[in-house]
Amino acid sequence: MKLYDSPISGHAHRVRAFLHLLGLDFERVVVDLAGGEHKRPEFLALNPLGQVPVLVDGDTVVRDSTAILVYLALAYDSSRRWLPADPVLAAQVQSWLSVSSRELWAGPSAARLVKLFGAKIDYDKAVETTDAVLGGLFEPHLAEREWLVGDQPTIADVACYAYIRVAPDGEVSLEPYPRVRAWLERLEAVPGFTAMPAAAELFAAS
Repeated sequence: MKLYDSPISGHAHRVRAFLHLLGLDFERVVVDLAGGEHKRPEFLALNPLGQVPVLVDGDTVVRDSTAILVYLALAYDSSRRWLPADPVLAAQVQSWLSVSSRELWAGPSAARLVKLFGAKIDYDKAVETTDAVLGGLFEPHLAEREWLVGDQPTIADVACYAYIRVAPDGEVSLEPYPRVRAWLERLEAVPGFTAMPAAAELFAAS
């Protein structure tokens, strides 16, 4: 099994973290995004969109981080702990996967892209979206529960974690959201989970 990823990508982190949680052996192939490696023909043969992550499992190639999470949960978690078999819970997981791909991308991920890489994105709108999704959705949802779905962590938590954890990279404070911060800490305490490092740590290590 191979995972094509990048240390700076929250999308890649969610897959890498889940592979560790499942205890699966895999070869990590770091894609040089700054060098344009993701736009070269050999990578585009794996993912025509030129995006990380990509998982190669034998003859199976899966692109898109949330699709990879679903694939791994169904293929390697027979207990269905991480993606519940119950249709109501499964639908709830899917709704949070959508949040991870939409609101969290438009919010904390976008703000981070502006501050770290000078992306031509409306920064004020990204901060507004972040505050709306954390204050209006996550914080009240976590008022009487420890996890996003059910009574134990699922791929919903794994998918939503990274870009919230590194929101300060985009100069967005998590101080107004104590329940969100407690949820992040609970997930980081799950055996086998690997935290998403801040950009300063990644750049210092490079």
